[in-house]
Amino acid sequence: MIRSLMAAEGDAGVSASASASAASASAASARGSGRAAHAQARIERRNWLVVAVLVAVCVAVSLCALASGASDMNPLASAQALLGIGSAQDVMTVRSIRLPRVLCAIVSGAGLALAGAVLQSVLENPLASASTVGISQGAAFGATLALLVVAPVVAGASTGIGMGAVALFAFAGALASSAVVLLFSRLGSSSPESIVLVGVALSALWAGASTIIQYFSDDLALTKVIFWQFGDLGRATWSQIGFMALVGAACALYFFANRWNYNALQNGGQVAGGLGVNVVRCRVLGVVASTVMAAAMVSFVGLVNFIGLIAPHIARRLVGNDYRFLLPASLVLGSIIMLASDLAARMVISPVVLPIGAITSFLGAPLFLYLLYKGCKR
Repeated sequence: MIRSLMAAEGDAGVSASASASAASASAASARGSGRAAHAQARIERRNWLVVAVLVAVCVAVSLCALASGASDMNPLASAQALLGIGSAQDVMTVRSIRLPRVLCAIVSGAGLALAGAVLQSVLENPLASASTVGISQGAAFGATLALLVVAPVVAGASTGIGMGAVALFAFAGALASSAVVLLFSRLGSSSPESIVLVGVALSALWAGASTIIQYFSDDLALTKVIFWQFGDLGRATWSQIGFMALVGAACALYFFANRWNYNALQNGGQVAGGLGVNVVRCRVLGVVASTVMAAAMVSFVGLVNFIGLIAPHIARRLVGNDYRFLLPASLVLGSIIMLASDLAARMVISPVVLPIGAITSFLGAPLFLYLLYKGCKR
């Protein structure tokens, strides 16, 4: 009897001890989960703060761009002229000449950066951008075709065609490149890692076709092609800027709606599929939207390379790989880089305006080589 009572008390003690251990483990787990949630919230607040700082920098650079030019004006005076305060000449200079250029830089830079960030996710390649998958080169061929073939045939050799028609042909050429990239992505004929090689082949194809056309053209017509390829933010009209903004806004809404899918794709297609993502659909629509966006930008501003490569990689250094923050950070950084490049192009040897495409290439080419070097080391 006594032994049975002692055994019962021992079992009760063991049960109580096990319950206490389980409760302690549960409490420790809850504390760990709480600390992880607190750390995650702190990271998110920091990332939003970084995005807000980038927006402030973009506004500051925009005011500097409005103030720079042949007519000297400080940023405060340019902001006042933008609001209609000041002399009539300053108001006209800011609103009619400098404001369209600044808005074109903001819209085109943001569009190219967003397109690059999404292409790098859906193609699983850190080197993907409009300039590395052949989109920019396709636009250059379209512009060459319009200026050297269509203009003499349609309007006569002594009469040129409008820049709107040139932009339309450039847009068609960029879409042709997009279609080829999409074909390789959709049919599975090429792995995501080798899409850049498809871009290299397309670039060579478009360059060869453009060379043949240029070979049989006169010097005056060739000058027009060269100036288009230099890249210029000042030739876009208000209607063209509106078109770029409309296409950019529509594609950006789609990108932000699929930010979680892009996060999943960073772990690979198989993992993303296991999480419920329709990988093929996400990749195809991502390629379509990003290439259409890049085509809309390049067709109006010319060959401005590497914005889609530089901005997303700088954004990753600032906010990490989470596309909830990477997309807005890339968008703002693209605008900042485009504005700063245009500002440098106008101020380095003022009053001569350097080609903005050359400035962005000087920035992007070293980063491209650095990424290739890192890939080779891995």
